[in-house]
Amino acid sequence: MDTVKNSLAISYEDILAAAKQLEGEVERTPMRKSHTLSEITGAEIWIKFENLQFTAAFKERGALNKLKSLTEAEKKAGVIAMSAGNHAQGVAYHASRLGIPATIVMPKSTPFVKVEHTRNYGARVILHGEMLTESDAYARELEEKEGLTFIHPYDDEKVVAGQGTVALEMLEDQPDLEYLIVPVGGAGLIGGMAVAAKAINPDINIVGVEPSMYPSLSAEMRNEEAHVGGATIAEGIAVKKVGAIGAAICKELMEEVLTVEEEHLERAITLLTTVEKTVAEGAGAAGLAALLAYPGRFTGRRVGITVCGGNIDTRLLASVLTRSLVREKRLASIRMVGGDNPGLLADVSRIIGEGGANIIEVSHNRIALDVPAKGAEFDILIETRDAQHTQEIVDALSRAGFPPRSQN
Repeated sequence: MDTVKNSLAISYEDILAAAKQLEGEVERTPMRKSHTLSEITGAEIWIKFENLQFTAAFKERGALNKLKSLTEAEKKAGVIAMSAGNHAQGVAYHASRLGIPATIVMPKSTPFVKVEHTRNYGARVILHGEMLTESDAYARELEEKEGLTFIHPYDDEKVVAGQGTVALEMLEDQPDLEYLIVPVGGAGLIGGMAVAAKAINPDINIVGVEPSMYPSLSAEMRNEEAHVGGATIAEGIAVKKVGAIGAAICKELMEEVLTVEEEHLERAITLLTTVEKTVAEGAGAAGLAALLAYPGRFTGRRVGITVCGGNIDTRLLASVLTRSLVREKRLASIRMVGGDNPGLLADVSRIIGEGGANIIEVSHNRIALDVPAKGAEFDILIETRDAQHTQEIVDALSRAGFPPRSQN
């Protein structure tokens, strides 16, 4: 096994040392081949389930490795971190275990579930700023004011080394992986994983993936200023600028970085839920999203992806799953115009029911100007088996004299 020789901030030996520090204190999460997702994408997909950590994210690894490196004086004074959620929970949980006071500064837009969990782990939570950069600035102020030790979510040697242990475990479980597709926010995870993976197998390909609204690493690789912004579902990797440590590693060890659209992230979350029966947040589903967004790119290749987090708000998850039904036309809204007379809706309902579909919701509009004064416009939300079944219902309504005006 060759050690990666470079002038980077961390080495393979640092990651091995981190693995010893973490042994028995974080989960060695399972990695399994997904036969169904392999069939869907054409690649041989191996999934590392980091969403099965106690705090449901890989961030525990780097947080604990950093916490265990502190002096006794630093532990007594306490630590502070800024995070959109998963790093916050990792720091809060393990600081509590080790008896270290923890303060976490989080953006105001952080999902409630992540805020609640962080508080439940015993940390003092402060919501400040709209973006991580604003939270970071305020955390730095408190660091100086209160004499705390700052634990950066990604731009810290101990943190990056801790994250690299994910790749150690993946390649121990499946040494023949040809690609690692890694979600990128601040580049701590991909940085650590790249150092570990390239040391074990110099021929392995490291591919980053980030949401199209936040192409921070893509811009960094071109030495450009990133143009970022928007409400991405992958808020855990919605970072304005990648960390210096991860960026330097990626420039030397990463093959390419891909961007994915929100539709691909949503579909990936849905597939992980319905196929793998596992919950992934937007960032956690980014690896699979890349495989969906670039069909054919990884056909026939043995690919390792990391479901790096599962802390998604339940209401958002419900919305994503419902939207997937709409995309598949298993939920369809049919609009039609008819006379506002008794029995019409009963006839329409009978046709839909006889066709094997289920009516979810009905609404009337009697004041639309493009509808006759003695008529009414109906929006009927139906549930069907698939797109073909939906079309069968539409055809049956048309034959009965109730042709839909539009269908969504």
